[in-house]
Amino acid sequence: MQQTQWVVLGNRSVLWSLVVMLCCGCLSPQQVSSGTRPNIVLILCDDMGWSDLGCYGGEVQTPYLNQLAHEGLRFTHCYNNAKCTTTRASLMTGLYPRQGGDHLLGEAMVTMAEALKKVGYQTAMSGKWHLGSQFPLRPVDRGFDHFYGLLDGACHYFDPSKPDPDFKGNRVRVFVDGEEPVITFPSDFYTTDAFAERACQQIRQMAELEAPFFMHLAFTAPHYPLHAFPEDVQDYQGVYKEGWESLRLKRHQRQISMGLVDPGWRLPERDPEVEPWEDQTHASWQSQRMATYAAMIDRMDRGIGKVLQTLTETGLEQDTLVVFLSDNGGCAEVYSQDLPEHQPGSGDSYMTCGPGWAFAQNTPFRRFKTWLHEGGIATPMIVRWPTQIAPNTVSSQVCHIIDLMPTFLEVAQGTYPTQYRGRPIIPCEGVSLTPIFSGQSLPGSRVLWWEYRGSRAVREGPWKLVRDRNRPDWELYHMGHDRTETNDLAKQYPEKVTQMAKSWQGWHTRMESP
Repeated sequence: MQQTQWVVLGNRSVLWSLVVMLCCGCLSPQQVSSGTRPNIVLILCDDMGWSDLGCYGGEVQTPYLNQLAHEGLRFTHCYNNAKCTTTRASLMTGLYPRQGGDHLLGEAMVTMAEALKKVGYQTAMSGKWHLGSQFPLRPVDRGFDHFYGLLDGACHYFDPSKPDPDFKGNRVRVFVDGEEPVITFPSDFYTTDAFAERACQQIRQMAELEAPFFMHLAFTAPHYPLHAFPEDVQDYQGVYKEGWESLRLKRHQRQISMGLVDPGWRLPERDPEVEPWEDQTHASWQSQRMATYAAMIDRMDRGIGKVLQTLTETGLEQDTLVVFLSDNGGCAEVYSQDLPEHQPGSGDSYMTCGPGWAFAQNTPFRRFKTWLHEGGIATPMIVRWPTQIAPNTVSSQVCHIIDLMPTFLEVAQGTYPTQYRGRPIIPCEGVSLTPIFSGQSLPGSRVLWWEYRGSRAVREGPWKLVRDRNRPDWELYHMGHDRTETNDLAKQYPEKVTQMAKSWQGWHTRMESP
């Protein structure tokens, strides 16, 4: 018998489910490509830390995502690109982000929606796009039959027609339904609810046709501004009064007990931007920031629950591949309204969590969004496909968001095009994850690269080389022994540093080429 790469967690019923699936042959890699083509629901959240979900060690109430994990597969070594735009570009194209051009969606690229549409899929998107607000870069220009949501970055949750504050440029974000601008919103509007409700509506409409569908739901939650309903925030009153260091320790212990992290990985000290909790003179206000953030995730989870219920009600649950992940790690940004005289939650404020809570959100890792240490690029990822994936399993195999494009095309029985609309297309740079779905290993060894705002990183097998944009030297870590990046081995292995730095430079040169 071939050895599985899964870790199966839970009770006898889960193990029995695995036995039944194996005996029925529904975990064979061959059936992934030969069976009925599944519907695909891709759910992306915004600026959420690796440890926030209950199923990744968090205390935030996420029963629907926890259930999704219980019924599917969790990844512990999945990576994004540390930033909203670059992650979304890679997610949509299966390519590393080309940051040398005018925009991230070039003419030599095909999007996930375009590729799936070419093989007969219906396509719809609800939520945040952030890859262009003008022709030919809008979702409806790049393969989506239907789009509802935000074409650029984060907006006011209760009224997207309100401009950003002066310190964020005073912009009015572009919100559309198809190609039509949406400039007025009802009094009870909240983006998280609206995006989930439109996704449910689109699923019901697409379910009426025989063709399979691709539904992309991209929440802005829990990205700042910290806007939440008072009744949701109330559920988290007092939960965070002990501060971010205590929260980080508790989450870390749960992660160890859940088998998600190695107890041998040392928990790093505070990041330089993080002040000791004992020095906080406005502790109640600080805990309210995190309570609001938690309420935003809680609300998003309920929206996801509605989407999952819609799949059940339409009879599509068994025939649908559902994927959930985050675009980057928790965010440490701070703005001028992040002061105790302003209260988080209200639509009259525009606030962030700050570095202290981001430090806890990214437990057990270092750094934050836009950095390339693990706290910036590690994403939780949950995949459920009842007929193909054993329930309550965990994979520690390394993967990247560029892998979802080839994965989706394989299960859709399509191929990545060499041309699109008469233009040659850059070859896909990801690999299909379907072997992992069936408990197998990905073939061969791979190298992954990153760059953002001067920070850079490369991962090659168990080794990771990373350079902080604020520091001159490369750092080298062995991910198997030290994924929390506390023991820099660069001086012990200078040849490895040189070899991996050369690999990164070659990749970066290719990415900057026209």
